[in-house]
Formats: sequence, C-alpha cells, structure tokens
Amino acid sequence: MDELDSIRERNARVEADKAWETSWTRRLIIAGGTYIIVCVYLMVLGVQGAVLHALVPPGAYILSTLTLPVFKRLWIEKCYSVPKHEEHIG
Repeated sequence: MDELDSIRERNARVEADKAWETSWTRRLIIAGGTYIIVCVYLMVLGVQGAVLHALVPPGAYILSTLTLPVFKRLWIEKCYSVPKHEEHIG
C-alpha cells in the first residue's frame, strides 16, 4: 500500500501544481508585480504618464493568458499527432 499512497500523493501534488499554473491568483500576482516594476522603472526614467504606460505589459500578459488556450487547442487539432508507439496504449 505504500507505493499506492505515494502515487496518490504525487497525483495530488501534480493536480495542485496544475491548479496553481492556471489560477487567476497566479495571473494577477504576475501582472501586479510586472505593473509595479515597470511603473517604478518608467518613473525613474522620468516618463510622463508612467502609471498609465505601465499598464501595457501586464495587460499584454493577461491578454496572452486568455488567448493562448485557443491557440493551444488549434495547434493540438491541426499540428499534433500522437506518436505511433502511444496510439494503442490504454
């Protein structure tokens, strides 16, 4: 039973990692951190409207996280094929 328990624990960790990778919490933390860093950088450079201009990189990041799943699905449908040695497994 120890091996089965270790597999279950590993699966739970993998599921938690996947949930974190796709969570809005992670996306907002990355976008917020990016905004703060870019805002400070632009202020140091003396850019007028730095607070507004700093919205561009995190906005692009959020937009990419919303659109990449669509492109992933299309890529899987059009470009990805299951390797021959895996076709008959399971």
